[in-house]
Amino acid sequence: MAAASSSSRPGPFSRAGRAVGRALHLPFTGTARGIRKATHAHGAGESGLGKLIELHAVNGAGDVMITVALASTVFFSVPTDEARGRVTLYLAITLAPFALLAPVIGPLLDRIPHGRRAAMAGAMLTRAVLAVLMSGLVATGGLELYPAALGVLVASKAYGVVRSAVVPRLLPPRFSLVKANSRVTLAGLLATGVAAPIAAGLQQVGHQWPLYGACALFLLGTYWALRMPPKVDSAKGERTVRILAHGEKRPSLRSVGPSVLHGLQANAAFRMLSGFLIFFLAFLLREHPLDGQSAALSMGIVGVAAGAGNALGTAIGAWLKARAPEMIIATVQGMVLTAAIMAAVFFGAGMVAVLGATAGLCQALAKLSLDATIQRDVPEEIRTSAFARSETLLQMSWVVGGAIGIVLPLNGVLGMSMAAAIVFTGATVSVRGLLNAAHGGGSPRPRVA
Repeated sequence: MAAASSSSRPGPFSRAGRAVGRALHLPFTGTARGIRKATHAHGAGESGLGKLIELHAVNGAGDVMITVALASTVFFSVPTDEARGRVTLYLAITLAPFALLAPVIGPLLDRIPHGRRAAMAGAMLTRAVLAVLMSGLVATGGLELYPAALGVLVASKAYGVVRSAVVPRLLPPRFSLVKANSRVTLAGLLATGVAAPIAAGLQQVGHQWPLYGACALFLLGTYWALRMPPKVDSAKGERTVRILAHGEKRPSLRSVGPSVLHGLQANAAFRMLSGFLIFFLAFLLREHPLDGQSAALSMGIVGVAAGAGNALGTAIGAWLKARAPEMIIATVQGMVLTAAIMAAVFFGAGMVAVLGATAGLCQALAKLSLDATIQRDVPEEIRTSAFARSETLLQMSWVVGGAIGIVLPLNGVLGMSMAAAIVFTGATVSVRGLLNAAHGGGSPRPRVA
């Protein structure tokens, strides 16, 4: 018996192997448990918001994989003059998804509310298929790559519109909309930050490898989207919308109250500023790097500053207790305007980085607040259309800002002055209305029969 008992015991090599296995396994299982604990905290697990947070993280990681794969083809691999032409073509292509979103996709999703999970899964699956198709085209960088990139943009924006409309259905108790939106957005940003260097490493293996990674992520996202809680597709409380006495008609952003309207005006200015800074500084730093640094490093410094600001703004929104999004939007406009003026007066590497960080932080807070006003003030029956129309305007503003950045002479002081003028214009048309709406207790919903 003793011999049998001793022979059944694992030997020292077996015990060592198991210990090594546990040591190697623990970082992955421990990390997964930590992520799940964070995404499901404060009631988000019970409400279903945690699953949406994880889905959006996969979405952000997949999108950045495709972005890295396309970046060298569209911008870095060609001379400046040719890069201007390619970037201009890319800007024109980015408008096409929104030409479909506002008049077609938004109203369609409003009419088939039971398909929200299927719509998000379809957007994921479409990008998975297109990523594989693009993997055979990215090495040449020819014009045939652009139709596939257009399809990716359409699917990405369609997912974003549906995701924004889903958040209020998954809101945990005592969660503000700004806080919920920021949790979701922050997960996307963190996933982007993790996936970007991985995509860059895959890019060194081969131009197509980031696209293979994107395909795998979007296939996972397809599965997770279909496993979202059933209440995402619930039609409870939905009614046919009839606005005022004019019978049934398509919704208008002007009919949803001053908070949404003026919040959209402010965000349009922020988005125009974002497009302007991205393209103006990309070409400026390519020709005139900061303080003797290389062009890539100069762009990296400004990009990291803007990304850090955006992540910080989203994190602040995640912990923000305030329930007055109008005041948040009005306040951050003043912050960005001050930073832009300082960058124009004291132009240099430091001030450009400060402007990028400030713009990133304030744009994140302003967008979270705009989403909260739409989710609060717009009836659910037309909310998806409202998000589609708002995203269309914001993307058009981004394209206009990018176009200005491409054609403006590459003078730093002139560029920062233009940035200040963009923010000042947005503040002029929106701040008074935002403050009045905040003091009046929010925006009234449209009358529904």
